[in-house]
Amino acid sequence: MVTGEVKVGNILIGGNNPLVFIAGPCVIEDEASALRHAGTLKQYSETQKIPIIFKSSFDKANRTSVNSFRGPGIKKGLAILNKVRKETGLPVISDIHSVNEAEEAAEILDIMQIPAFLCRQTDLLIAAARTGKPINVKKGQFLSPLDAKNIVDKVRSTGNNNLILTERGVTFGYNNLVVDMRSIPIMQGFGVPVVYDATHSVQLPGGQGSCSGGQREFIETLARAAVSAGCDAVFLEVHEDPDNAPCDGPNMLQLDRFSLLADRLTELNRLVKGWKE
Repeated sequence: MVTGEVKVGNILIGGNNPLVFIAGPCVIEDEASALRHAGTLKQYSETQKIPIIFKSSFDKANRTSVNSFRGPGIKKGLAILNKVRKETGLPVISDIHSVNEAEEAAEILDIMQIPAFLCRQTDLLIAAARTGKPINVKKGQFLSPLDAKNIVDKVRSTGNNNLILTERGVTFGYNNLVVDMRSIPIMQGFGVPVVYDATHSVQLPGGQGSCSGGQREFIETLARAAVSAGCDAVFLEVHEDPDNAPCDGPNMLQLDRFSLLADRLTELNRLVKGWKE
């Protein structure tokens, strides 16, 4: 299925364009860490000729525990992301959680992300869309793919058609997620590119009591299935030392494993699309 296209910086997502990667640490830890991770991803982008959008959150407002690390906040976080943009040339994406954050974030971000738990918040969707920026909305763990049509309608009601949807699994009992790969072509049927979130899909929400667990050993298995199903981009949270990351460590991919996985998924995408050298 050939979907609509959305331009993020100089990267085209959807249509018959190459597979795009949205990658970076779950949360901004500090400036040095963000620049280090982004610099490595930039090297991969250049040497492997793969399009990469750098992802890291300035605030993780929906953590399991009140004591969980949330990040540096919007002002400091956006300043760090702006430095990443300038020094690496990579487009940047981050989550927004409230209407008040939309305009400020739009001044820096190339694309804004709406977290899964907030995907039905009409005022937030409309405020983000009215900035004119591309919007990536993560389909909630509580929604069917058909329900995502209402998200599309809300964003498009503003005249902004630069919308991407992300599949990140659906709640299956307690502390577990499963992914129905049919959701990819179903949501593409709304005329939007679809991203597959390969790292949050292996999350075990609240699985460790005061924080979420994860099964990173299944990241590649599910990512390959999603690319085979025709997704337009793959979302991968990566970290140089995930076991010691301040949040989402159990479901993040080791940064030095990104290169090989990206190569495999890119090759698979070419096969699925019938491309030849």
